Amino acid sequence: MNDQELAMSDQVHIYGPQFSNFVRSVQLCCEEKGIPYTLGTTVDGKRIDFQGERHLEWHPFGKVPVLLHGDHRLYETTAICRYLDATHDGPALQPRDPWLRAQVDQWSAVLALYVDQALVRRYLLEFVFPKGKGGSVRMDRVKEVQPDVSRMLILLEEQLGEQEYLVGERFTIADVIAAPMLDYLYKLPPAKPLWADVPHLQTYVQRLAERESGRKVLIDAKVA
Repeated sequence: MNDQELAMSDQVHIYGPQFSNFVRSVQLCCEEKGIPYTLGTTVDGKRIDFQGERHLEWHPFGKVPVLLHGDHRLYETTAICRYLDATHDGPALQPRDPWLRAQVDQWSAVLALYVDQALVRRYLLEFVFPKGKGGSVRMDRVKEVQPDVSRMLILLEEQLGEQEYLVGERFTIADVIAAPMLDYLYKLPPAKPLWADVPHLQTYVQRLAERESGRKVLIDAKVA
């Protein structure tokens, strides 16, 4: 069975919770491509425990998302998005030009490795899962990471410039990776001062949220 036949015959399932920014990135990819999919930690009617035996068979590091597509199991968000883009019809999310494609790959990696670490792991999660005394937010940790968050936002502001999207004038996988984490940060009231010096980035985040895919995916999170 070739890739096109596989794409047409097998359901795409995204394993992971919808509030995960990387799960949302894969959702955005599917929405942009018009790929039908299911989502969640229940697969074929069975609950698959997070970091349980089955999950660890799919992903040796016990992370999300994991793509289930026919007999294929794939992890790492950018790899999943590249695969879906290559195997399904719909708007291309990767440029044909080798230099532009390399730029998309570069910024996808920067976002997934460095920007996510500062914005999500070290900053946003302090508010979502507070670990201070009595379940309070550890404001000392928040203040400690704020300079790194600002540095990441300025980096993205400089890359964006007057462009509509991170790499040129077309929506790409780099924007798929960026959208959920930036959307979360933009909607967090305590983070509002961090956006003062990045006006183009603010407009960009609003533009992503207004896309049809954004209206479906970038919704209020339900964290269980």
